[in-house]
Amino acid sequence: MKWTDKIEKRGSSRPFYTFEFFPPRTDQGFANLLPRISRLNTLGPLGICITWGAGGSTQDRSLDLAGLTQSEYGIDTLLHLTCTNIVQERLDDALKEAQSRGIQNILALRGDPPRGQEAWIPMDPRFQHAIDLVTYIRQSEEYSSNFCIGVAAYPDGHPDAENDRETEFRHLKAKVDAGADFIVTQLFYDTDAFLEWVKEIRARGINVPVIPGIMPLQTYASFLRITKLCGTSVPPLILADLDKIKHDDQLVKDYGVKLATDMIRKLVENGINGVNFCTLNLEKSVQLILEDLQWTAYHDDRHWNKLINMTDHEPLSSETDLTISAHRATDTAAQNLADQPGKATGIGKGEANSASTWDEFPNGRFGDFKSPAYGVQDPWGGFASHPTNEAIAKWGRPTTLEELTALFLRHLHSEISDTPFSDGPLNEESQVILPQLEKLTEKGWWTVGSQPAVDGAKSTDPVFGWGPRGGYVYQKAFVEFFATEEDVERVISKVESQGEGWVDYFAVNLEGNLRTSMSDDGKNAVTWGVFPGQEIVQTTIIETESFLAWKDAAFSLWADWASVYAPQSPERNLLESVRKERWLVSIVHHDYIHTDSLWKFVSDL
Repeated sequence: MKWTDKIEKRGSSRPFYTFEFFPPRTDQGFANLLPRISRLNTLGPLGICITWGAGGSTQDRSLDLAGLTQSEYGIDTLLHLTCTNIVQERLDDALKEAQSRGIQNILALRGDPPRGQEAWIPMDPRFQHAIDLVTYIRQSEEYSSNFCIGVAAYPDGHPDAENDRETEFRHLKAKVDAGADFIVTQLFYDTDAFLEWVKEIRARGINVPVIPGIMPLQTYASFLRITKLCGTSVPPLILADLDKIKHDDQLVKDYGVKLATDMIRKLVENGINGVNFCTLNLEKSVQLILEDLQWTAYHDDRHWNKLINMTDHEPLSSETDLTISAHRATDTAAQNLADQPGKATGIGKGEANSASTWDEFPNGRFGDFKSPAYGVQDPWGGFASHPTNEAIAKWGRPTTLEELTALFLRHLHSEISDTPFSDGPLNEESQVILPQLEKLTEKGWWTVGSQPAVDGAKSTDPVFGWGPRGGYVYQKAFVEFFATEEDVERVISKVESQGEGWVDYFAVNLEGNLRTSMSDDGKNAVTWGVFPGQEIVQTTIIETESFLAWKDAAFSLWADWASVYAPQSPERNLLESVRKERWLVSIVHHDYIHTDSLWKFVSDL
């Protein structure tokens, strides 16, 4: 059913909500997302959204996921569709495939520029903006009446647009005039500014439904990263609140639930009748928000009327709000949902590892590749926020291996803020092992990922801590770097002759030739936590599937970096040769008691 028909039929008597998901990177994550969507569907959403990777990079998975949720689960699904790298034939294929799977709702987007490009460049000049997709569908006899079309809007302004506010209003009005049926907005955290923005678009004759994007906070680091990438304005009070609790992941999650709940209440009080939850493929926070709002199928209209009349909310910055208990009545409801047929398997049997909560803290470098949220926080750098001129200004024009080594050392020394493989400065945790990282990098092993060994740091530790307070966290030391094939052979030889079962490695090249000491089904948890009243939580697991999933991103970044420079230039030739010749290597030492075990092992390599 078309979303606008459902919105009209529902009327203003009760609010609606939708859930947004992305296609996971791995088959196991994909399989485990389906029962997660099924559980969340029991909460009664209007529908769900499935995102479309940049340049159609997840086209097949997006269509497969949307097709399954639409046809197998009977959920009215909205499929994102972008102009990036699209041509008419590919667009027609996608629309026909959507039709064949019963999908009636499309979100038309321009899409992000491919990584490494200074500007967004269309592959087909007929499809340069979202309005071109809307116009094409509306003017087609085959598609026009079959699809309900949504478009995006940016209450805080488009992150990479130089247009003034009036120009953005005109563009939005043009998309609606071309045939868009509703608007889904980018995430925001300034509710007052959003409500003012709605008044302004209404004054300009934009009267289609507006569905605001709400993203519950998951971790402090991901909040900072996402708001930076989206150009989101964050009120100072929220930043101040989060600064007090940024080292306690559970408090950040709890705060995110309270923040989203209060935002939505204020939106409803001011006439906004629906929201779109950006779930990041996680479910617990959304469940808690809907329970707090009493919007789910478990609550009747009396609770809704009570919500409408609620005006005396406590301020978000009060001390009581910062210590919300995660163990509330909704845990029972969540567990009941998790125990229904079709739940994910192979992820533990206890409460902490139930299907709804087992991956609540996706903080790890690799995470668990079985999680639907695996890959949500891409640990690699990226070029979306690095136009060509900026990349050259920051990273120069390397033409020799020695200059590449110097560049990676500059990052370790905080002389540059990031590299193509790291989107920020060296964090506090890595500073602990800075001398060891310097030695490896000086040898031409360009380190791109690492962590020190930790034996029982408090979960509130400002450097190593994560998860709820009152617990202890542990880490095995590992290091990841690019090296020559000769170096790989030396690593393998030493692990086999002197590792004594304490050391494991992975090594892979561009072609996907994998060498490892791990068995195909071997599991190597390198970060875990022990918390009161819970099972052991593992947030970082290095195994074959996860290593290969990141391998593709790792080598693609060399190509992205090379594309910054002119064809046949010395810089591009160097970076392309490195991509073809170097191997990505990861070494883990299982002795987490002695913090120098890994570094002693690799010191004479």
